[in-house]
Amino acid sequence: MSQRSSESEPETSARPAPANAIGEERILDAAYELLLAIGMRRMTMADIARHAEVSRATLYRRWPNVQAVVAALMTREWTTALVSAFQPDAADGRSRLVEGVVEVVAQTRVHPLMRKIIELDPEFLTPYLLERRGSSTVAHLKLVEEGIKLGQADGSIRSGDPVWLARQIILVSLASAVSGPVMAAKDEYPKLDDELRDMLTKYLTP
Repeated sequence: MSQRSSESEPETSARPAPANAIGEERILDAAYELLLAIGMRRMTMADIARHAEVSRATLYRRWPNVQAVVAALMTREWTTALVSAFQPDAADGRSRLVEGVVEVVAQTRVHPLMRKIIELDPEFLTPYLLERRGSSTVAHLKLVEEGIKLGQADGSIRSGDPVWLARQIILVSLASAVSGPVMAAKDEYPKLDDELRDMLTKYLTP
C-alpha cells in the first residue's frame, strides 16, 4: 500500500552510510522485502542490515530485534491505509466513517504483509489480538472515535460514548480483516465488505 522510498535504492559506496544519514524508510523497505521473501521467522537483524546496506549497530540503535522492526513496519503500512481511506468529501460523518473503516478492512484483508505473517508467523499477531493494543490499533481507535464525534455533531451518528462505540467497531472490523479469508473465498470478499458496511451503518444510525 505504501510507496517504496527512493532511499531503498542501493548505494554505490560499499561503506555503510553514517547512522544519522540513513532514513528509517529505507530500513523498513528492506525488512518488507525480506519478510515477503522468507518470512519473519527466518529473518534476522543481520539479514535486514545487509539488505538495507547498513551496519547492525545502526539497526540496533533503532530497534532491539526483528519483531520490533516488523511492528514498526506494520504501523507504517496501516497508517498509510488510514490516511488514504478516510476521505473528506463524504455526504456526512457516518458515511465517511463507515466507508473509511470498510476500506481499511478490505485493504488489510489482502495486504501482502498481513497474508505472509498469517501464513508463516501467525504467533506474531497473538499478543495484539489477545493481550495488548499495538500502536496501529491505538491509531485506529483514535481515528474512529474522532469520526464518531463528527458524525454525532452533524446528527448522522447516534448518541453514545464514542470510546465504546469505537471499540465495538474495531472489534468487528478486526474479525472481518483477519478471519475474513476463513469465511469467504477471495472473489467473495466484496460481499464481506457489503455486509460490514450494512452492519456498521445500522449500528451507527440514530
